[in-house]
Amino acid sequence: MLDLLHTTKTHDETRQGEAVELAPTGKADGRKLYIESYGCQMNFSDSEIVASILIDQGFETTKDYKEADVVFINTCSIRENAEQRVRNRLKEFEAAKAKNPGLVVGVLGCMAERLKSKFLEEEKLVDVVVGPDAYRDLPNLINKVEDGNKAVNVLLSREETYADISPVRLNTNGVSAFISIMRGCDNMCSFCVVPFTRGRERSRDAVSIVKEAQDLFNAGYKEVTLLGQNVDSYKYTPKVEDGQEPLPTINFANLLEMVAQVSPELRIRFSTSHPKDITDEVLYTMAKYENICKYIHLPVQSGNSRVLELMNRTYDREWYMERVDAIRRIMPDCAISTDVITGFCTETEEEHAETLSMMDYVKYDFAYMFAYSERPGTLAAKRYEDDIPEDVKKRRLTEVVNKQQIHSLERIQQYVGKVHKVLIEGFSKRSDKDYCGRNDQNTMVVFPVDTRYKVGDYVNVLGESCTSATLIGKIVD
Repeated sequence: MLDLLHTTKTHDETRQGEAVELAPTGKADGRKLYIESYGCQMNFSDSEIVASILIDQGFETTKDYKEADVVFINTCSIRENAEQRVRNRLKEFEAAKAKNPGLVVGVLGCMAERLKSKFLEEEKLVDVVVGPDAYRDLPNLINKVEDGNKAVNVLLSREETYADISPVRLNTNGVSAFISIMRGCDNMCSFCVVPFTRGRERSRDAVSIVKEAQDLFNAGYKEVTLLGQNVDSYKYTPKVEDGQEPLPTINFANLLEMVAQVSPELRIRFSTSHPKDITDEVLYTMAKYENICKYIHLPVQSGNSRVLELMNRTYDREWYMERVDAIRRIMPDCAISTDVITGFCTETEEEHAETLSMMDYVKYDFAYMFAYSERPGTLAAKRYEDDIPEDVKKRRLTEVVNKQQIHSLERIQQYVGKVHKVLIEGFSKRSDKDYCGRNDQNTMVVFPVDTRYKVGDYVNVLGESCTSATLIGKIVD
């Protein structure tokens, strides 16, 4: 699942766990739209779909919520503090609504789906509540609010993939873009709300995915990230006319190859992989194509088989280690990142130690780490007592973070003294005298600006030094 958010991190991720507002765009009819997105990459991708739908209705987007006619927050429900951030942000919109009583305030996404109409009762400021599968209904819902009503649509769908909607690229650097390849999740991990907030898994038409990748490349984009809660379970069977022979089902390895063949100049990334589903076929496809980045996010959650069973992860410690061995065997230069949960229900000190030993075995390049947070409605909340004291959870989390910092530094040090192909994504956050971009293994690289090159160019960078999160170097010919 895409559970890469609101966590303790050991590397620089640009768009996770933070609000992102829309850059001005659209064909205005006088109404302005403002969106903030929180949480995982899928939420940011969904906001681009929402913007496309409303721009077609005549809206233009704005970076300033104080001048907007419609304000949306695209929400996350994976942890309690993620929801609290949304509630706090809504309170900040109260002054804007007081000055503009006609302002429409809406909550989109997973939090909307989880709380449904109850949200309108809890947050009097909110006018619209819309789940992830109901964005096509937004124009109708906004009209209802403008007529003086509250509006809710949280119906989940078994078919909706928004395949026919061309997302509006927001806050973009014009270099990298997301492509949603599937929606929903069938993995009932006991700690996770995603199956309840995003519905059942369904894969998008492969032809539309390839077309979107081609259109992005034609528009100057150099990198796409294929998104799904579990990309390795992607499965699409092409429709045929009556009397035609059935066409073979397209799996994730097939899709990866199709997108990679758009152009060798288009880099391909993807997220997220599930250890039970990632196959050698996917790994060999990655190894075959130079433009498929050698980086896999492979959430482990726990290094102990009993805890993994309680989490309903459907693999054990040995299976996970075998998948890591396969990655190392087929792609020795592949980077691996992960998610770790500390203090899950009934976890013992010995079982926590197995998570630490798993980290030693894999030596992750980076990780997203957090203490267990019980979410209402999940299988864990129904079945198990959240019995690990908070101070124990936090102490175990500290031990995990400290170990990961050691491994992150160890992994990135191997890139010093080597030349890396880097896609220039923009200027460094700290100085406009430095460019930044990522290498094949998703490591952030910072290097002095060379006027011969611009954002969107590939350059060769010699790694000269590093921190635990960043490789520092210079462009070489």
